[in-house]
Amino acid sequence: MPIKTDAFRKNFPILQTVVNNRPLAYFDNAATTQKPLMVLERLRYYYENENSNIHRGAHYLSNVATEAYEAARQNLQQFIHARQTHEIIFTRGTTEAINLVASSFSKKFVKEGDEILISAMEHHSNIVPWQIACQERGARLKVIPVNEKGELDMEAYGNMLHEKTRLVAVTHVSNALGTINPVKEMVTMAHKQNIPVLIDGAQAAPHVKIDVQDLDCDFYCFSGHKMYGPMGVGVLYGKEEWLNQLPPYQGGGEMIKEVTFEKTTYNELPFKFEAGTPNVADVLGLDAAVTFILNTGLDNIAEHERQLHDYTVEQLKQLEKIRFVGTADNKTSVVSFLFEDIHPYDTGTILDKLGIAVRTGHHCAQPLMDFFGIPGTVRASFAAYNTKEEIDRLVEGLKKVREMFG
Repeated sequence: MPIKTDAFRKNFPILQTVVNNRPLAYFDNAATTQKPLMVLERLRYYYENENSNIHRGAHYLSNVATEAYEAARQNLQQFIHARQTHEIIFTRGTTEAINLVASSFSKKFVKEGDEILISAMEHHSNIVPWQIACQERGARLKVIPVNEKGELDMEAYGNMLHEKTRLVAVTHVSNALGTINPVKEMVTMAHKQNIPVLIDGAQAAPHVKIDVQDLDCDFYCFSGHKMYGPMGVGVLYGKEEWLNQLPPYQGGGEMIKEVTFEKTTYNELPFKFEAGTPNVADVLGLDAAVTFILNTGLDNIAEHERQLHDYTVEQLKQLEKIRFVGTADNKTSVVSFLFEDIHPYDTGTILDKLGIAVRTGHHCAQPLMDFFGIPGTVRASFAAYNTKEEIDRLVEGLKKVREMFG
């Protein structure tokens, strides 16, 4: 069912914002999406009616909050089609989820001379943790190359998999380019050599259906705030057999069974990886965001965003001296571009004066920008509440930028 944009936008109070006497046109959704009333109301309801620490209390509020928290875990399990509820670990976001695996996995499974394989289009959050792990263990970080369209070189990838490869960590969807990587094929290729695969799904979760059992990935990470949920909460999915083998990431309350000064016995999954007081409210907000997405329909969202993407590219092609960065055949709703003779920051600053929010810079993907030989791009990224009328405003704004710089 097509999204009726006018009615849909009423779910998002912030879209009524006025910037410099102009209505806000928000195209920075790859950085964070706006939050619908359903999520905002869930956060407020928790603090007004359910606020309590969970799992450890015997009183009414603790029981209510615990039931809601664990129901959210079950909803997330179903959302990504995990086999078991205890394969869902709540984290502060994708970054923490990747750091958790990088730290725990490398301690047990990575030794000197081993290799970790990532791609040239990774976000810094899927580069730096592996650099740290490699430095600590004496391992090497190897990089799958990309082509000029912003697609992975799959032949090179196949050649890079060998007996020293301990893990592959790759993004499902590039935040800087919008490229959808063939992650299922990549998992299959890695598993033929018994190499586990971690997928950074931060940019995929709002746009494509995720089935971790179909992908057969070993770890999958994503954040709430990029999929209409709160900031500060995310999910690490891990296959039970891997999570059982990994040592804890952090120590403290909740992740233990018994503690003496001589010895500590760790808790069962998922609590082994959830040390300390959990972020209950934002987990419940993420739960509401998942429900919101399911109610809207991921297919409906994807089709709406595809139309916006195609319309934007068609309109921007009419502008002079414009360069598109990331032209993969299989993409989500990201258009990354720049004027060849104007710095992206200057473009973004002028657009902001016109009430148009885009992201400019390297998008936490500096090595990728270096590959393309550019300082960064202007990135317009779409969500289900964006409209063609807003895109027309973006195009008119870019025409003004072009006029100002000659």
